[in-house]
Amino acid sequence: MKRATSLVGLLSLAAVTALTLGACSSPASTSDDSTSGSKLKTNSLAAIQEAGVLTVGTEGTYKPFSYHEDGTGDLTGYDVEIITAVADKLGVDVKFEETQWDAIFAGLEAGRFDVIANQVSINDERTAKYDFSEPYTVSPGVIVVKDDNTDITSFADLAGKTTAQSLTSNWYELAQENGANVEAVEGWAQAVALLEQGRVDATVNDNLTFLDYEKQKGDTGLKIAAETDDPSLNAFVFTKGNTELQEAVDKALDELRADGTLAEISDKYFGSDVTQ
Repeated sequence: MKRATSLVGLLSLAAVTALTLGACSSPASTSDDSTSGSKLKTNSLAAIQEAGVLTVGTEGTYKPFSYHEDGTGDLTGYDVEIITAVADKLGVDVKFEETQWDAIFAGLEAGRFDVIANQVSINDERTAKYDFSEPYTVSPGVIVVKDDNTDITSFADLAGKTTAQSLTSNWYELAQENGANVEAVEGWAQAVALLEQGRVDATVNDNLTFLDYEKQKGDTGLKIAAETDDPSLNAFVFTKGNTELQEAVDKALDELRADGTLAEISDKYFGSDVTQ
């Protein structure tokens, strides 16, 4: 009898243990969903307005978009001013979290900030993972030549001409596809120096890069000879499904575009309206 009683006791203990383990394990299977929902709730429009602060991820080292003047001054820049104006429209303060580019998307996913403001281009790969505001920067690729150059007026005219390009950029591929002889350089500074010295015929780059260069240097003796038909569209980035915040930011951008604020900020940094 004692043996039978002990066996029943062991079976009962095993059943209780199984139930306990089952109860402990069931939340684990949904932990990812609950964590994601928690982050979304924390970064929602209602939570941001209640806290009174919009937290923004940005590099802080990306002139003229997000940088410190002379390396030590207050954070400033084109993106900084636009997202600050958006926050004003939302009725909240803005707090910047400076983050290296390689970690900026991970920071958004982890809930460290509510939005990324760092000239992020919209593409298929990113839209599959994140939500975007409407674009606040529209920038085509351009061919830059000397003012007196009349030989190059289209991308087809690059055939047989020499351009200066970084080998790791998509502009190198574009120049090569159009038949240019490409001289490898490390970046824009080297490319534009060769162009100004007359050692190359042209360079292909982003329109914003050229406008920023002219804004800083004044009359450079250079001009845009042609531009691409498919401009880069840059926008603010949100976690997937954060629809109310995205729509509120879009509404703010529409109002800032209508009252001329976006054009004013753009002219300050680029001498031109690159917001549409």
